[in-house]
Amino acid sequence: MKAWTITGPAPHTMDDLTLTDVPEPTPSADEVKVYVRAVGLNPADYKVIADNTTTAPRVVGMDCAGEIVAVGAHVTDWAVGDRVMYHGDLRRAGSLAEFTVTTPLSLAPIPSNVSFELAAASLCSTLTAYQALYRKANLSELPTVLIHAGGGAVGIAALQFAHDLHLKTITTTSARKRPLIEKVGADVIIDYHQEDVTAAVLKATDGKGVGLSINTIGGAELAADVDRMAYNGQIIAIGDGMPADLDLDSKALGITRSALGGVYHSNNSQEIADLGFMAGVVGQKLAVGEFDPIIDRVLPFDDAAEGLKILQRGENLGKLVIQIQA
Repeated sequence: MKAWTITGPAPHTMDDLTLTDVPEPTPSADEVKVYVRAVGLNPADYKVIADNTTTAPRVVGMDCAGEIVAVGAHVTDWAVGDRVMYHGDLRRAGSLAEFTVTTPLSLAPIPSNVSFELAAASLCSTLTAYQALYRKANLSELPTVLIHAGGGAVGIAALQFAHDLHLKTITTTSARKRPLIEKVGADVIIDYHQEDVTAAVLKATDGKGVGLSINTIGGAELAADVDRMAYNGQIIAIGDGMPADLDLDSKALGITRSALGGVYHSNNSQEIADLGFMAGVVGQKLAVGEFDPIIDRVLPFDDAAEGLKILQRGENLGKLVIQIQA
């Protein structure tokens, strides 16, 4: 089968990503085989390429929408022909291939009126936002949430979920991505190139600060959030890097890390199955028009490498999706 792979000695770059012939996978007794129809691209995909240290061919891609074409002997909840979506395990061969195998634990059904492309666009970043707001957040404090980088994929999803939770939303963005935020809606939009974010947040909250920050930036921006928080507020850290100086005591703040990647490494079947549950909720929201991942463009399979380069350069406005099979 055809698959996008990296091979050869590290360090790897995007130029090492090639469309090659690799053996078609066979599911074990506890796996399903999926005929891949669409793959949503994520920054983690090109980070995997840079971080890969093996010389053996590795298929990249983590978000998948397709049809089950084979089930292992121990799989009872899924059948051949089921339309499914899932956020994949980086320890396995990836989804940018004609076929892939995965655990059935994290699968979710794709509703009949939802396209493979929409489903594939609504996984990694969407589930990250869902986990942050529905699994991690303490919503008992001030009902105002600061969502960093609201024009990014996580931010777009977080804004929509925050609306569902009836939270007042404050978000940061660049002028280029402001139209994306205006499409989904936010109570306060801060252009971080033109405004002092802390001053703008305090102004929007009458000096109290926000009860919750969804911080996708990490690093020094986590420390800067302290001055933007209300007393007893909570920071949910999604971005990389934890600053050395983080004053949580003065305002009795809480900080929580939110990430999907470690779920599979935990080998906790309940947590892995929760990926499927969350994806199922998102699928239902797609079906009734309550969620829109905002797709920038759908690219053909042959253009997957170029799609990742577009994403890496930050030239997209919305999700990039690769159509594997029409």
